[in-house]
Amino acid sequence: MTASKPQAASFDGELHPTVVMASMAGVAAAMLMASLDGTIVGTAMPRVIAELHGFEHYTAVTTIYLLASTTVVPIVGKLSDLYGRKLFLLAGVAIFVIGSALCGAATSMPQLVAFRGLQGIGAGFSQAMAFTTIADLFPPARRGRVSGVMGSVFGFSSVIGPAVGGYLTDGPGWRWCFYVNVPVGLAAFLILFFAFPHLVARTGKRPTIDWLGAFSLVLAVVPLLLALSWGGRDYAWSHPIVLTLLTGGLVMSGVFLGVESRAKEAILPPSLFRNTVVWTSAAASAIVFFAMFGSLLFIPLFIQGVIGSSAARSGAVLTPMMFALIGASMLSGQAITRFGKYKAIAIGGVAITGAGLLLLALMDVNSTYGTVLRNMIVVGVGVGLTMPVFPIAAQNAVDISQVGIATSVIQFTRSMGATIGAAIFGALLSNRFGSALSAAISPEMAARVPREMMEMLQNPQALMNPEVAARMRAQGPEALRAIAPMLTALKHALASAIGDVFLWGAIISVLGIVVLLRLVDLPLRTTNRLARPTGEADVEVPVVSLEI
Repeated sequence: MTASKPQAASFDGELHPTVVMASMAGVAAAMLMASLDGTIVGTAMPRVIAELHGFEHYTAVTTIYLLASTTVVPIVGKLSDLYGRKLFLLAGVAIFVIGSALCGAATSMPQLVAFRGLQGIGAGFSQAMAFTTIADLFPPARRGRVSGVMGSVFGFSSVIGPAVGGYLTDGPGWRWCFYVNVPVGLAAFLILFFAFPHLVARTGKRPTIDWLGAFSLVLAVVPLLLALSWGGRDYAWSHPIVLTLLTGGLVMSGVFLGVESRAKEAILPPSLFRNTVVWTSAAASAIVFFAMFGSLLFIPLFIQGVIGSSAARSGAVLTPMMFALIGASMLSGQAITRFGKYKAIAIGGVAITGAGLLLLALMDVNSTYGTVLRNMIVVGVGVGLTMPVFPIAAQNAVDISQVGIATSVIQFTRSMGATIGAAIFGALLSNRFGSALSAAISPEMAARVPREMMEMLQNPQALMNPEVAARMRAQGPEALRAIAPMLTALKHALASAIGDVFLWGAIISVLGIVVLLRLVDLPLRTTNRLARPTGEADVEVPVVSLEI
């Protein structure tokens, strides 16, 4: 078997089945490797800081990965439209494997943070290419089924990731949470190198790189993501560092938009957002992930703090939701392929997501673990239905020469929506918890609590921290009787604050439905021949040919 060589050809999307299957196997392996890494590493982090020390760098290990992977997605998506997918897909796998090996060999937390940034760049390359390559290998009419299956890879990684991470951490050691990527990545690289076709859209003119656009995009996205990651957690929202980052990010966002309006080969072409299908898909994707991830971040807090279940059970609650997401994603893909429609599926998925969040908002201190499971499954079904829709809709609405950047826009807005949602809902939770607790505690109740315990009993950690529980028991039976009403008030305040977060998630989901009412059900192309979809005459599309 030899590596595929580019040659001028007329491409109609009908590649040899062996080439398609081998290519998809390689892409799936790359996707699984990148998506699995986050859940595996999260499980290993307590052991990592115990060995390498540097607790102050704990969040940086995740933040740098998010920054790197999110920032490169639109840049790589545009470059792949100019120079082909294969180069960037292979580069992503190679960078990720090298980064994983270096992370496993790290001897200090600063080293690990730096190598995680390298890993994040590789993950951004791979994830930017994953759904785009599906568009190259399958025409839109046949893409739904495959997109549903490939989208379920992310859900599958969330299901098995914590278990695999725990096994590796307790067995051969935390370093194998990184080393495990090396053989998987090498296998994916070899499959893609020999089997994946070299697909390049040719416009008949020499491609130019929008260096200024790429540079200004990085300077816009990185400060914004840092501010949203640090604000309300590492620093107060009014802290000069957070305010400076937010201001700088917003200013550079304006600079980026100005640069893109004048660039010949823009990283994010303004004409792309005049396409109704693209901008509605991108906006709805951001809204769904804003509402879902921003809200569900606090499910473990509800289960441990309000219901009183263990940390293990709070993590396990995600498993049935992810299985529901996988099943719904595959069902959605099948339906798109069979009926050739996606608007109703998108609206239905967002509506079900909103209904699930509303059910979560109605929970209180009397809710059971089973109730949480049921509501999480409803959310999983809703999100799963939308997973294949937005990439397919955007890809079908643009010419093949813009498929890469259109797909990357959807992934980029998803990541930004999730990050912004986590930051805003985190701030909402803190504010609502404080006011709800003040309303729940009467002066008489507070007067009966020992002074040394009062500050501790105004933090939700009092409901979950074993050390705090031991200190309360050490106060004796009389003190415990005085503390009991405070603990009840603490639970009610926490349940009320988290309920408000879920309620706002449901309200924001309604906004997603309003946006999706503008989505257009364009006929799905049955071939990858270069023809512009009807109904989008305002988008300028070049005449192109393909290399295979």
